[in-house]
Amino acid sequence: MDRLIVGLGNPGKKYAKSKHNIGFMCLDAYAKANKLKFSKETKFVGEISIQGQTIFLKAKTFMNLSGNSVKAVQGFYQIDTENILVISDDIDLPFSKIRLRERGGSGGHNGLKSIIGQLGSENFKRLRIGIDRNEAVDAKDHVLSDFSKAELKLLNDELIRYSQIIEDFARGEDYQNIMNKYN
Repeated sequence: MDRLIVGLGNPGKKYAKSKHNIGFMCLDAYAKANKLKFSKETKFVGEISIQGQTIFLKAKTFMNLSGNSVKAVQGFYQIDTENILVISDDIDLPFSKIRLRERGGSGGHNGLKSIIGQLGSENFKRLRIGIDRNEAVDAKDHVLSDFSKAELKLLNDELIRYSQIIEDFARGEDYQNIMNKYN
C-alpha cells in the first residue's frame, strides 16, 4: 500500500450527521460511488477499505484520538506521511468551501492535532471542508451539531466534487496539480 486517505469523524449514530463527521461522509460517498465496503479492523481502531494501492480509513477513536488510528495504519503499511490525505471539517471556512493544503498546523482542530502528535509530522495532505462558524453557539457544540436538511441537500451535491479530489489523490496525481484544480 502506498496511499492512505483518512476521513475524520466520531463513531456512533449520535454523530452520524454532525458537522464534525464530514470526513466520514466523504469516504462513505466515495465508497458508495465505487462500490467499496468498509470493514472493522480492531488493530487499527477503525474501519478500512482498500482499492488498489490505497487504504481508506475511518478512525473510530473519537476525534481527539484520531492520531492513534492513523498511526496504527501508517506504521503497519509503512506509508510515507506525505502520501496521507486527511479530510476534516473546518469551522473557519464558509459552508462547503474547501481548502487543500500540502502540510500545516492543526488550525485548532483536535483531530489534526492528534494526528500531528502521533505521526510527529505536519507533512501530510489535507482536504478541509468548511462548516461555517456560528458565533451564537460554542464552537464545540457547533461542530457536534447536525447539518440542517438544507445543508445536507447542498452537501450531497458537493460530495461529488470531494469524491473527485479523493479519486485524483488515490490515483497518484501530483498534489500540487490537485490543489491548482480545486482550490
